[in-house]
Amino acid sequence: WLFLSSYRMAAWDLSVTVEDLGPDAPPIVISVTSDLHIGRVILDVVQKTQLQRDWSDHALWWEQKQQWLLRTAWTLEKCGIHADAKLVLTPQHKPLQLGLPNGVTVRLCACFSRAVFHTVVEICKVLNIRHPEELSLLRPVEVKKKKKDKDHVQNIYDLTDVSSPNSIPCLYNGMPVHFTDSPKAEDIYKMLSMCQPSPSPEALAKMYRPASIVDKTHIHTRWLDSSRTLMQQGVQQDDTLWLRFKYNTFYDLEPKYDAVRLTQLYEQARWAILLEDIDCTEEEMMLFGALQYHISKLAQSESQNRVSGIEDLDCALQSLELKLEGDKSGTTDMIVRDTPYFLFRATRPTALLTLKGYKQYWFKFKDTSISYYKNQEERFGEPIQQLNLKGSDVSPDVNVAGQKFCIKLLIPAPEGMNELYLRCEDEQQYSQWMAACRLGSKGLTLADSSFQREKKSIQSFLSMQRSNSGDQSAQTSENINTFSLLSPRYQKKYKAKQLTPRILDSYQNVARLSMTEAILKFLQIWQALPDFGISYFMVRFKGSRKDEVLGIANNRLIRIDLGVGDVVKTWRYSNMRQWNVNWDIRQVAIEFDGNINMAFGCVTADCKIVHEYIGGYIFMSTRGRDRSDTLNEELFHKLTGGHEVL
Repeated sequence: WLFLSSYRMAAWDLSVTVEDLGPDAPPIVISVTSDLHIGRVILDVVQKTQLQRDWSDHALWWEQKQQWLLRTAWTLEKCGIHADAKLVLTPQHKPLQLGLPNGVTVRLCACFSRAVFHTVVEICKVLNIRHPEELSLLRPVEVKKKKKDKDHVQNIYDLTDVSSPNSIPCLYNGMPVHFTDSPKAEDIYKMLSMCQPSPSPEALAKMYRPASIVDKTHIHTRWLDSSRTLMQQGVQQDDTLWLRFKYNTFYDLEPKYDAVRLTQLYEQARWAILLEDIDCTEEEMMLFGALQYHISKLAQSESQNRVSGIEDLDCALQSLELKLEGDKSGTTDMIVRDTPYFLFRATRPTALLTLKGYKQYWFKFKDTSISYYKNQEERFGEPIQQLNLKGSDVSPDVNVAGQKFCIKLLIPAPEGMNELYLRCEDEQQYSQWMAACRLGSKGLTLADSSFQREKKSIQSFLSMQRSNSGDQSAQTSENINTFSLLSPRYQKKYKAKQLTPRILDSYQNVARLSMTEAILKFLQIWQALPDFGISYFMVRFKGSRKDEVLGIANNRLIRIDLGVGDVVKTWRYSNMRQWNVNWDIRQVAIEFDGNINMAFGCVTADCKIVHEYIGGYIFMSTRGRDRSDTLNEELFHKLTGGHEVL
C-alpha cells in the first residue's frame, strides 16, 4: 500500500499552450501530480506567464479529446489526463463573425465553451432578439467568387464592446440601453432593426438558388449541433457563421419589443421568396413584390424610420387584447346558416386538382367539426361523414383573378393524414369557412371572439390580390426596378414594362399600411403558403430500396416521392408516441398511435440534425401564454440532445 500511494503521488511534467502569449510562444511546462485539481493547474500556468490581466474567462481545452475542462474541482486523474495530453489555456468567449438574415455581418464575442444552444441565447441577448430558441447557427454556403469579385470587401460591424444584458433589456427611446453607449452602437442597432434596400438584379443572380427538391435537401445539412460547443465542431476564432430562424413557429410577436426580430424574420422570408426556396403563385409573387416595394420606400423615408408613439400605443393595445382573450374554446353550438352548396372532394395526395373531381354537398360547421350531407333537405339527419378539424392543417389555395377559392385540409387519421379539398363559390363564403376551419384546427369554436377578426384578416388578404386596373394614373407615376422585387424566374419570363403595372396594381392595395403592418402582412402571406416551413432531408426508409425525401414541418412529417415530388404519406406529431435513434447504425425510428411504426436512415445529413428538428418542434409546442417566459434549456436538451445528453 505504501508503494502504491507513493506511485500515485509521483510528479510529472504537463505542457500547456497559452494562447495569450502568441502563436509562436513555446508551451509552459509545470510539474503536477495526478491528484492536482484543474483549477490549481490553471493558477500555476497563469503565475508562470507573469501577465497581469483578467483570467476569469479562461479555461483549458484538451485538443486530443476535443473537449473543455470546465470542472475546476476535478483532478487530472479523474479527467484522464496524462503527460502526453495537449492542453491549451484559451478564453471561453472569442470574436465570431455572424451573418444575419438581412445580409449584414456583425462581429461579436460568442461563447465557445458551452453548447451552441446557450451560445445562441447569449448572441440573441446582445442583438435584442426575443425567443432565441427559434434560431440557430449554420455554416455559410460556399460560393465561388469570380476574379472581379475578389477585391470586394464586405463591411463588418463591430459589436465586441457591446456587453450582453443579464436580464430583459430596458428600452430607451425604443432602443435597448446597452446599445446607447456610443453613436456607433446606435447606428448598428438601427441597421439591425431597419429593412435593407432591395438587392440589385446582378447581386440576386449571383446568389445560390435551389434548382430542385434535391438541392433543398442539402441546405439543412449545414446546421450546427445545438448540444455541442463551437470548438467541438471545428469553429475557430473569427470564423463566419450564419444566424437564421431554424424552427418555423414564431411565438408572441410584439412589434414594440421585437424590432430586430421582426426585421430579421422579414428579411429571411424575403430571401426565401426571391431565391425560390419556397414556391408561390404568380399572383402571390406580385403581392410580395408590392409589399417589398412599399417597405423599402418607408425604410428610406426619414419620417418613417422609427415607430411613432401612436403606433406604439396601437401595438400595445392589440397585444393586450390578445393576451386578455387567451385561447378561449367556447362551448356554444353554432351552425353556419344560409350557406350555399359547398363543393367538396376527398382525394388521395397524388390526385390532380381538377374541377371534374369535385362533388357538391351541403355543409354544416358545428363546434370544431364539419358535417356534410347529400342536400339541404337531409341536413337534420345523419351526415354522410363528420370531420373533426382539431389538430388538422389548414392552408389556402386561392387565385382571386381566376375566381378560385379553395381550402386544403390535412385531417389526422390512424395511418397518417387524409387530404381534403373544399371549393367555395365566392370570396365571402371562402373567408367565412376559412376562418372557421382555422379556428377549428386550434380547437376553437365559432363562439370564440377571434372569429370575426380572423375573417376580416382573410378578406383583407383577398382584397390585396384584387385588381385595381382602373387606377391608371397611380400606376404611371411610379418607376420601380421590378427585377429587384421578384425571383429570377420572372426576369426570364417577362419584361420590366410588363411587370411594372402588375406590381403597382398590387401596390395600391398596400400603400396605406405602416411599416410594421406591411412587415406583418408579408409574414402572414408567407406563412400561408402551402410549402411554408418545410425542411427537406434525403433519407432511406426501412424496407425501401430507393432514396426518398422527408419533409419536417412544425406539426408533421411528410414522406415525398423523389421521382415525381408527390406526397406519399403524412404523420402528425400529435399522433406520435415516441421516437428513438439507434446511434450505432444512425437510424431514426418513430412509433405512432395505432401501432404504426416507421424507420429511416439519413443519406446526406447527420441523423442528429433530423432528431434535433423533431425534438425542437415538440419543444416549441410546449410554449404557451399560461407558462413562464423563462426558457427551459434543460427540456430543450432532453428533447434534442440524444445520447450525448444522456
